[in-house]
Amino acid sequence: MLVLTRKPKQQIMIGDDVVIHVVEVQGDNVRIAIEAPRSIRIYRGEIYRAIQEENRQAAAPAPTSLDLSGALPPQA
Repeated sequence: MLVLTRKPKQQIMIGDDVVIHVVEVQGDNVRIAIEAPRSIRIYRGEIYRAIQEENRQAAAPAPTSLDLSGALPPQA
């Protein structure tokens, strides 16, 4: 992990196509702007994790139904 210190109006370059702009810093909050090609998806971390969890649940095998026909006593 690379940790950088930036001030407002400074930038971080990721490759040739992605630019992170530091817009504003107020206390513990940092406001950034991201320039990237439309083909690159950008998500907040908590949203990305929620999407990944939904995908895992959707890909999980469906529970199999149980045959309970022999579990009940015969009816007279």
